Amino acid sequence: MSLPPGFLDELRNRVSLSSVVGRKVTWDARKSNQGKGDMWAPCPFHQEKSASFHVDDRKGFYYCFGCHAKGDAVTFIKESENLGFMEAVEVLAREAGMAMPARDARAVQVADRRAQLSEVMEEAVKWFRLQLRTGAAAEARAYLTKRGLSEAAQERWQIGFAPDARQGLYQALRQKGVADDLIVGAGVCAKPEDGGAPYDRFRGRIIFPIRDGRGRAISLGGRAMDPNARAKYLNGPETELFDKGRNLFNHAPAREAAGKGAPLVVAEGYMDVIALSEAGFGAAVAPLGTAVTEEQLRLMWRISDEPIIALDGDTAGIRAALRVIDLALPLLEAGKGLRFAVMPAGLDPDDLIKSKGAAAMKTVLEEAQPMVRLLWQRETEGRVFDSPERKAALDKVLRGHLKRIVDPSIRSHYGEEIKQLRWALFGQRPVRAPKAGVRPAFVKGQRGFDGPLLPPIASTKGTLLANGAAHIEEAKRIDIVLATLISHPKLVAKFESPLERLDLPTPAQETLRRLILQHGAAADFLDLIQKAARADLEELFARSHVVFAPCVSNRDDEELATLCLAEEFAKLTAHRSARRETEDAAEDIWGLADEGLDWRLSQAAAARHRADNPTREDAADLGEDRSAMMSHLQNLIDGQVWVKKKH
Repeated sequence: MSLPPGFLDELRNRVSLSSVVGRKVTWDARKSNQGKGDMWAPCPFHQEKSASFHVDDRKGFYYCFGCHAKGDAVTFIKESENLGFMEAVEVLAREAGMAMPARDARAVQVADRRAQLSEVMEEAVKWFRLQLRTGAAAEARAYLTKRGLSEAAQERWQIGFAPDARQGLYQALRQKGVADDLIVGAGVCAKPEDGGAPYDRFRGRIIFPIRDGRGRAISLGGRAMDPNARAKYLNGPETELFDKGRNLFNHAPAREAAGKGAPLVVAEGYMDVIALSEAGFGAAVAPLGTAVTEEQLRLMWRISDEPIIALDGDTAGIRAALRVIDLALPLLEAGKGLRFAVMPAGLDPDDLIKSKGAAAMKTVLEEAQPMVRLLWQRETEGRVFDSPERKAALDKVLRGHLKRIVDPSIRSHYGEEIKQLRWALFGQRPVRAPKAGVRPAFVKGQRGFDGPLLPPIASTKGTLLANGAAHIEEAKRIDIVLATLISHPKLVAKFESPLERLDLPTPAQETLRRLILQHGAAADFLDLIQKAARADLEELFARSHVVFAPCVSNRDDEELATLCLAEEFAKLTAHRSARRETEDAAEDIWGLADEGLDWRLSQAAAARHRADNPTREDAADLGEDRSAMMSHLQNLIDGQVWVKKKH
């Protein structure tokens, strides 16, 4: 479906962004200025206590200085309520009193059928709820009571019962005038292969409604009362409403609880989720009869940055945890991780809460381990590494895992953690801190030093002294970028995205970037920055490489400033990519080396050289020909070379 020109603009004009966001956040009264439409709050997309989430009500735009979430009212509804674009537009249109434009006949037909199927599901839920009160459900009620579920809890979860009758639900729906194709299409009944009347899918089972992120019933789950049943738990089939790999049990309530600061706990089944929620852990979800999928994992990360996988302490539970690790490694991003809380042997979350109480469950969750530890445990537990060959085999496996991590920063940190664990396992230490005031003794050894050569520690590797001219040059380029944007505030919007992604080496540069992004379009831009960081600003513009930069001193030449910024961002991107590859390769020297190390280092050096020394064909002799330089830099801008390409 396409929207007519101007529809979204009219929608955004009618709806106040602060009123939309205000339903999800509590505004910081000290920082916010309602009269100017300048509103601040803790971010609803990641857990934090400080008010780093900024809403500019006049522009209809929000931005979080913590997790970098940004967008308008439509984006906010999409991200906060896990909706599609058109669904978010419809929500806002209803709020604004605007009629949605007419859709094409096919789209209307699909939407109408989904609405009808959802109504059938709701009718089925009501019928199953009524059956739980009948005499036939006495055993089911006794079971629920034994599991600690009061009548109030059963009502909250809308638990029902499917009697052991072939067509109980089918006949009830037919009496309400529901057509066979809708009954079968909703997944509550199945049509026999011989072409007879549909029959109930769920019989002799306790019923748990499955709802989507908006609270709509989309399927059912059933627990068998017969211990000899072929399947203890049974989910509804895939339908137009239900895709089991893209939904989570208890999604909507868990999202709301996580937004209020509760940890997101991922359990294995319905009863675990219900037990956790009833015990005070409201942000609990479960996959729906399948192993965790990539879509479910991304859905979890939209709810919480660091879900806790709370799996049973048996062999099957551990295997499930390890499958999640393999799935998650390539998907890891900065700030998006997993922790694993392994239950005591033989217990699931429901058992633990019933036997030892919510406090014991809280302790298990607080002791959840980061994913890297479980990865290490999987590859080392129960194995003996008493030979170089076995150690080399472990290194090979670990290298394979590290290479699957796409994000270079996360890959580097995983490598550091694994090397620490490796050193501990093999009886080696990367550093030995001397006692205070005691000079370490050196015995005769490799190169005359005590023992093996030790790798540099992270705190020294990050210094300008250790990294030399490359880092100093990068810092100077960043200075010029910041000074140019401060001198030409109209360009902030154009270069906002690459500015956000810069890795800044100093707190002063970080402060100035935050202020530039925060006040980029303000009329009193410079005054606001001076007021907030006068000392940092004065120090920046006193540096010689800034003073003599043409793009800074020529404040009226916006074209030159644009070209210079494009060039600086392009070189920063090239330098940083080369540096990271070199650092990754250098990491391998100290433990997890591979046969491609020399090639990687040579490629990194070549990339750096190309960035600093463009060929005549590439750059048209930029140093001598200004028009050629302008043309080349314009190509850089058109190609947005500062944007990281996805491979």
